[in-house]
Amino acid sequence: MPSDKPILQVRALTKRFGQKSAVRGIDLTINEGEFWGLLGANGAGKTTTIKLLTGLTRPDSGEIQYRGRDFFRFFREAKKLIGVVPQQNNLDRDLTANENLTLHAILHGIPRKHRAERINEVLDVAGLTEYRDKPVKTFSGGMKRRLVVVRSLLHHPRILFLDEPTSGLDPQIRRNLWELIQKINREQKTAVLMTTHYIEEAEKLCHRVKIISSGQVIADDTPEQLKKGIGHYVLEGGEQELFFKTMQDAKDKQKTVHGESSVREVSLEDVFIKLTGKRINV
Repeated sequence: MPSDKPILQVRALTKRFGQKSAVRGIDLTINEGEFWGLLGANGAGKTTTIKLLTGLTRPDSGEIQYRGRDFFRFFREAKKLIGVVPQQNNLDRDLTANENLTLHAILHGIPRKHRAERINEVLDVAGLTEYRDKPVKTFSGGMKRRLVVVRSLLHHPRILFLDEPTSGLDPQIRRNLWELIQKINREQKTAVLMTTHYIEEAEKLCHRVKIISSGQVIADDTPEQLKKGIGHYVLEGGEQELFFKTMQDAKDKQKTVHGESSVREVSLEDVFIKLTGKRINV
């Protein structure tokens, strides 16, 4: 279970690019072991937020603290707590899995005497032990993505940032990666902040979700509470969607609808569309 001990605290975070506000006053507290989702349409500010929180760009204003210490005053110490999985598989294709991990271990200052053991551990987590000496260019898309994920774990980070971790993967590979990420969160108590275009990922994986639009948070709660906020059931008929607290209420209304209609349970995507007026484009 997640703890009530914060690993990351963010207050009034802002970032502008010219006249455009990419991030506008975001607040966020993530406790150790929590799994958070950040949902938004293209251009909403998700990736910019991740870049701010991982030190790839500096905010114009606001505070970022890791374990209660200012991120930029104690940058080197804070970076040791952070693992990052970028959108792209930025592996060296000509190197083997072991060589890619060894290079990353050196960059993170992992002592030589501990490198082999740690690399073996993360390869086992990824299910890639038998492929350790194979060039990455021979890997499938799913294998590459698993390697990128566990590469971010080499230095034992306490919070993992995942920027569109399953984008472009087929459904089966996505589910396999879900299981890997859940295992890391559950067994290693690593906090996770994930951006995703697949709303079912956030609904399935996340303890809490923030929905952002135009760089601003417009909703923040558990997936279940966000869904309850608009109703439990939705009636779809024609071009309209109506929300109801009970199945019976939805069925009663359905009797008055002309043409084809259906009743189903509310999803997190319904919440997103109702709040933003948009669908997330995958």
